[in-house]
Amino acid sequence: MIAKRWGRGILITLFSALLVIYVAGPVAWLVSSSLQSEADITAVPPNWLPPKVTFGNFEAIFSTKTREVTYETRRQGDPATGSFLPSGAENLLPALWNSFTVGMWVAILNLVVSITAAYAIAVIHFKGRQAALYTILVTRVIPDIALIVPLFLVMRNLDLVNTRFALIVTYLAVTVPFTIFILISYFEQIPRDLYRAARADGCSHVQALRHVYLPLSLPALVASVMFAFLTSWNEFIFALILTQNITSQTLPIVISGFVMDFTTSFSFVNAAGVIAIVPPVVLAMMFERYIVSGLTAGAVKG
Repeated sequence: MIAKRWGRGILITLFSALLVIYVAGPVAWLVSSSLQSEADITAVPPNWLPPKVTFGNFEAIFSTKTREVTYETRRQGDPATGSFLPSGAENLLPALWNSFTVGMWVAILNLVVSITAAYAIAVIHFKGRQAALYTILVTRVIPDIALIVPLFLVMRNLDLVNTRFALIVTYLAVTVPFTIFILISYFEQIPRDLYRAARADGCSHVQALRHVYLPLSLPALVASVMFAFLTSWNEFIFALILTQNITSQTLPIVISGFVMDFTTSFSFVNAAGVIAIVPPVVLAMMFERYIVSGLTAGAVKG
């Protein structure tokens, strides 16, 4: 019995370690390589830890405004010494702001639209309720790649191409159906007696939503915000098609351009990748306690 228990513990520990390495390994390598020079990254065998920590890649990112990038400077720059600055590097920080702005607007508007729709479908038994739900869910069956051309034509006719507003509207079309489905499932788990009590006390639907359903659905709301923000933050295809200038381009588009230059500086690209993962990680840490503490909380006792 003791041997069986020890064997099970060893297997669980082993598979847990493998899972951690699989999930965290790429992130650890991204951070480690961003602190290395190009020569250290391309060394054989690879240096899993920086032989000499350098912040030159991050300094290059934040000093792009003071460094002029021309064909000659790109050609003469040596990536191994960190003097190479890819063209378009000065667009990284504006793209970071574009991604953050689009992500926050998508998260907020996604929540506002989804809450009201989910409440109506989950709580108010109106005629055509099931048809409305299935219609919303069917929109997510269509692959995103099939929507690119129609969306581009619509945005072009509305003169919205190369604007952040086009990305916000497009990402809402992607995130809202899924968020509505999640919130409906959560609202339906809240005891119906709470809704009846609120209505008996004279609450309108808006008041019942505000005072009963929203406080009890905090974990689902936070998960919906994170889902919408991360979807818009990481999205590439729609942003590539709908934006062609830096005034609206997001971070994935600008970073992808760094590997299509005359020479690729992997250390610079990895440093840009580290900067790109900071906002999502910070938001996840901020909302972690709400997600963890509220997932198993019950609505009523007794």
